Amino acid sequence: MILRDGDSELDELTLRRAQAGDDAACRALVERYQRPVFALISRTIGHGPLVEDLAQETFLKAFRALARFDPAGRARFSTWLLTIAARLAIDHARRREPAPDRPRLAAGSAELRTALAAAVESLPPDFRAAFLLREAHGFSTAEVAEALGVEEGTVKSRLSRAREALRQILGDFHD
Repeated sequence: MILRDGDSELDELTLRRAQAGDDAACRALVERYQRPVFALISRTIGHGPLVEDLAQETFLKAFRALARFDPAGRARFSTWLLTIAARLAIDHARRREPAPDRPRLAAGSAELRTALAAAVESLPPDFRAAFLLREAHGFSTAEVAEALGVEEGTVKSRLSRAREALRQILGDFHD
């Protein structure tokens, strides 16, 4: 998995100290991962005050379960933490009102980024989560499957459908 802000995983010593309840190590953990957690949540549910609430809930859940995380296990810490964030964001997105109509596309390439963000936000929560974990956070298909609690084939299907929906929504930019 690739962490997009250029930093590597939290070192194992700091993680072990955080698991033992060391306050400084816990702060280091939050400081290291708050950007990716906030980014994933805001891309999944949109911007607003709930992003901070869900990010805080992500870290609270992680700290409650931190003693059970095995650094030598299958998942990296970032994968484990972003899985918690993704599930909270998806649950929230499922509970809220349906997404607004597909975004209107403007005719300038400078607006592509805005249109892409709006298009991603218009995807159903399951497709959006798979797409964001894979494309924005660099998860492998297997890591996305583990994060979302589904089979790899389901992830591939969701990614394919998300990409097709984005192609249709953003078709005007391709021409």
